[in-house]
Amino acid sequence: MKILHTADWHIGKVLHKQSLVEEMNLFLNWLLHLIQEKNVDVLVVSGDIFDIANPSVNDRGVYYRFLSRLIGSKTQVIITGGNHDSVGLIDAPQDILKQLDVRVVGGAKSDLKDELIEIRNEENDLQFVIAAVPFLRDRDLRNLNSDLQFESRTDALKAGISTHYQGLADLCDELYPAIPAMAMGHLYAKGVSISESEREIHIGNTAAVESDIFPERFGYVALGHIHRPQIIGGNPKIRYSGSPIALSFSEKEDQKCVLLTELVGDTFSEPEVIHVPKSRQLKKIQGSYEKVKEILENYKPEFELQSFVEIEIEEEDFSAILLAQVEQLISDYSNHENFRILKSKVSFANGAKDTADLFQQGESIEDLKPMEVFEKLLKSEAVSEDKSDMLKDAFLEIFESVHDKEGT
Repeated sequence: MKILHTADWHIGKVLHKQSLVEEMNLFLNWLLHLIQEKNVDVLVVSGDIFDIANPSVNDRGVYYRFLSRLIGSKTQVIITGGNHDSVGLIDAPQDILKQLDVRVVGGAKSDLKDELIEIRNEENDLQFVIAAVPFLRDRDLRNLNSDLQFESRTDALKAGISTHYQGLADLCDELYPAIPAMAMGHLYAKGVSISESEREIHIGNTAAVESDIFPERFGYVALGHIHRPQIIGGNPKIRYSGSPIALSFSEKEDQKCVLLTELVGDTFSEPEVIHVPKSRQLKKIQGSYEKVKEILENYKPEFELQSFVEIEIEEEDFSAILLAQVEQLISDYSNHENFRILKSKVSFANGAKDTADLFQQGESIEDLKPMEVFEKLLKSEAVSEDKSDMLKDAFLEIFESVHDKEGT
């Protein structure tokens, strides 16, 4: 049986006030054709289906239209919730979706058996089992290992995640002896390369798990949350698929992909990396004002969608006239058919004024993660390092609590 692994769609994502729905629709069209071409039996989506807990009607339509196009195919779909997703929103249609061979697990279940999903072939023979683990929130882990004492909340969270996966592995041994099993997950693993677009989870990502947290009972582990595809702990069968489209300028050079593994006998193969066709270029143009202007004048897009551009102008000496010229340049190209300038910055090598204080066109509070804003406040108030760590811990707990309530 063939299993296709993807994650982190972030439907509804807005990059510097520009919607990414066009490239998302192109990806989903391509994904549908790939499923048909490769004769995929199971599609697993490891969390962060949406970018916000309460997506718009249009964004929900993108999701449901894709699922509806799989009706009548042999492909079974397993979807888990991520830290961006609302548990209630993902789980709400589960009874209807189950009739369409779509299984959803929006949040952790009180009974671990409800996270185990049987995968059967067209003859209804059991082939393997999936431990469909969603993003595990603090409240899901709080009562695990409650009889043990830990030096820090971070250690307690790691132990809770480990206990959750081990419990599922033990259930597989008990209920499905000799039947292959794989796992899904939405978490932060140690040693990963991150981009600018992941939201911090579990105390600012300090609760990063080791690859050995996943029991050997699981022959393949399909992970989500990190937007760059990568292997964890040197094990090619513990993988992040990454996001299928670039979600920030820091991902502009990333080669996006999905992963195709196959169950042969009782073993999952090392996955085939299938690159997602790029539909839009995110480009950074850097240099003097004249150089940047020349590049923009001659720019031709490489892909079918209008390019999104970030410009960074570097000059020796401060000039108010230059700042006005930059403003005019951005205005002149505000609606160009080949590209759109989303972000711009001007810096001067000489003079008392620097980039941050003087001019940083395009930067606003919307460009910053909540923790970055809070850290700026702590820095401005000259809070000590010890007190700062304590306050950041409390801030994240409050932030996660508010986010969870918004998604209910």
